[in-house]
Amino acid sequence: MKDGLLTAATWFIDADSAEVGGFVDRALEGVAASDPTTVAVALFRAVRDGIRYDPYNISRSNLDYRASSIAVTSSNWCVPKAVLLTAAARRSGIPARLGFADVRNHLTTEKLSERMGTDVFYWHGYSELLLGDRWFKISSAFNMELCDRFGVKVLDFDGTDDALMHPFDQTGRRHMEYVAERGSYNDLPLDEMLADFDIFYPGLATLSGDDEPDAAFGPSL
Repeated sequence: MKDGLLTAATWFIDADSAEVGGFVDRALEGVAASDPTTVAVALFRAVRDGIRYDPYNISRSNLDYRASSIAVTSSNWCVPKAVLLTAAARRSGIPARLGFADVRNHLTTEKLSERMGTDVFYWHGYSELLLGDRWFKISSAFNMELCDRFGVKVLDFDGTDDALMHPFDQTGRRHMEYVAERGSYNDLPLDEMLADFDIFYPGLATLSGDDEPDAAFGPSL
């Protein structure tokens, strides 16, 4: 994919929307916007901590996956947060795309594992940002407060390395294992993702916002 495509707005990654513009303006207040890496770090932290992780907020409406809709939410899960970070980066002139992988969560609770029918979390979403001549993979899913609460290492990004899920928690227990890469996308493949959820998570419809996020961090990361 050429860089021009990766800085342009799409239907889901509507980087040209007023809502995304407002989010970027707030995130970059007081930030040296001339340095793309500094901008990327500020945008990452704004998405990570400005939108609380909520694994039980999985919508089937296309509108809920547009960056403009996500930008005004207070909580969301990994895929929408990745869409927003990707849109914010494009708004700031940083080439960006979506990346997806299947991960095994070794700390999934028994309750959640029974309801999901698996400990594999399909279509974990993250952003890929081009800084200089390197693509960085960046997961903005887990907000700092939630990580501290459940003893999980906080994912941070400083512009020198990827920020993907930690393989171990703070006590050394095995946590996230990447088992399959799904590739990079210019826009969100929502229909394909939801179709797979219907196959792999037949009990997904029974999950609700009444459930408390736990160390497993929900039905889809």
